[in-house]
Amino acid sequence: MAISLQKGQKVDLTKGNPGLSKLVVGLGWDTNKYDGGADFDLDASVFLLGESGKITGDSDFVFYNNARNPSESVIYMGDNRTGAGEGDDEQINVDLSKVPQTIQRIAFTVTIHEAESRRQNFGQVSNAFIRIVDEEKNIELLRFDLGEEFSVETALIVAELYRHGNEWKFNAIGNGFSGGLKALATNFGLSVS
Repeated sequence: MAISLQKGQKVDLTKGNPGLSKLVVGLGWDTNKYDGGADFDLDASVFLLGESGKITGDSDFVFYNNARNPSESVIYMGDNRTGAGEGDDEQINVDLSKVPQTIQRIAFTVTIHEAESRRQNFGQVSNAFIRIVDEEKNIELLRFDLGEEFSVETALIVAELYRHGNEWKFNAIGNGFSGGLKALATNFGLSVS
């Protein structure tokens, strides 16, 4: 039975699951009916962060144009352009045993592609979630269902995995940003032109 989390909750991931290293991180959402003339395209991305809370290099930003980091500890499994259907819309594989020691946090985010020009925001998105699955046992360990409190935001920090001593913990964040991917990337120390 998966642990269901609320915004702001932190929970141990590896201490209670000895030997856990291979994860599937599933993200999903639905778009509300709206007549804006453009389809929604939501994109998951991952920022691998050092002690400072910033990325240490461009390769620490994993997304549809950079599907894996150099250690292959984080692998983006592909872009679902429509979000249609049940279950995960996008997935990221994480191998905790391969995460470089310099990485302290792994932040999972979702942005709306071309949100400004399409006049779209997370107020038009519902049923968003993140879940953590033990890849080897195919068991859902954790799930965080985001609320519906977003209105003008075009980017979300959904959750993060973070080191705590020799263990990994999960933090259900659910914070929104205006300014889309550029604002989010800048927050994590990536310069975007």
